[in-house]
Amino acid sequence: MKFTMVHTNINVMDIQKSLTFYEKALGMKVERRKKAGDGSFELVYISDGISSNTLELTWLRDKETPYELGDNESHIAFVTDDFDAAFKLHKEMGCICFENESMGIYFIEDPDGYWLEILPAK
Repeated sequence: MKFTMVHTNINVMDIQKSLTFYEKALGMKVERRKKAGDGSFELVYISDGISSNTLELTWLRDKETPYELGDNESHIAFVTDDFDAAFKLHKEMGCICFENESMGIYFIEDPDGYWLEILPAK
């Protein structure tokens, strides 16, 4: 028996704000969308265009308060081929929320407070 991971889901308060962030910060693009006929939810699958794994952004119409993210120990990691340029972009965007210089990594925070780890290519 084999399993293949196909997507990771996070819930967002403002789908357009999240799409803008993920495109600018990480170069991700929309692969597909699914909207409920009654407008109660929208799913948007975004991709880096390289891996087969996608990130599913879920917007729920009736959600009025921000999501509880706990202690932010959960995160999604991204590898970049140009760590210095990525760091500069994220610094300019003001989205760096934690730096670990001894490990050579940092984290950025999306509009809903999710942490995204940025790693240099090995």
